[in-house]
Amino acid sequence: MIKLIMSDMDGTLLDENSRLPKGFADIARQLKEKGVIFAPCSGRQYYSLLDTFKGYEDEFLFLAENGTMVRYHGKELFSSTMRRPLGLKALQATAALPGIYEVFCGKKDAYVCKNRMTDEFAAELNKYYTHSAVVDSWDDVEDEMIKASFFDATGKAGERIMPVLQKFAGPFQIALSSDYWVDVMNYDINKGIAIQQGAEKAAHCAHGMCSLWRLYERCRDDEFRLLQLCHGKCASQNQGAGPLSDSQQQGIRRFAGHSEAD
Repeated sequence: MIKLIMSDMDGTLLDENSRLPKGFADIARQLKEKGVIFAPCSGRQYYSLLDTFKGYEDEFLFLAENGTMVRYHGKELFSSTMRRPLGLKALQATAALPGIYEVFCGKKDAYVCKNRMTDEFAAELNKYYTHSAVVDSWDDVEDEMIKASFFDATGKAGERIMPVLQKFAGPFQIALSSDYWVDVMNYDINKGIAIQQGAEKAAHCAHGMCSLWRLYERCRDDEFRLLQLCHGKCASQNQGAGPLSDSQQQGIRRFAGHSEAD
């Protein structure tokens, strides 16, 4: 029995203007009626996800900041806190590079140093971090670090930021999120681990294992279509999970309220 449906956000659930597809509210209603939890998964901040899903704050399971923060009904189920001294060294590593901007991603807020804030960066920051604060220095941040993010205004993050941060690989994982963004997190965290921990605490997991169905979708007219699904266990086996069979996909479509003719 399906208990949980997960979806990525940017480039998957959201359109190019960061809007939810038509028909989403109807699908969310059907899932709630069937007792299925929907879980947005994103590199975005938790508060940014709340802004996107207004009205669903107490319904959805939120996997934010690339899985470093999981919240349900407003309560933290899981987080992956970084070693602060090393995290601050990573943030300081790009300080001398022009056009590079750093974000201290905390549990309570996202923080930017005052001397790094510009109008251009503020506009980009607000796309993903709608709850942010400006500080005089990182020492003023009274929060736990769960991620460090770096923005390259030139769109060459892979060339300009990644090489500088590679010395932190090992304790941390260095992830190129886009041409403009690089994220730094604990080496042992990913969305699979996050949902395993979160689902376990939310009582949707038995003996540390949870069957998951990952949802990829798009919208055409008023229809919410399921295009590609894969399945797996929320553990190491997840990497080798294969695609669903045709009959399994048809079952999911029927479950979501669509006929084969759709």
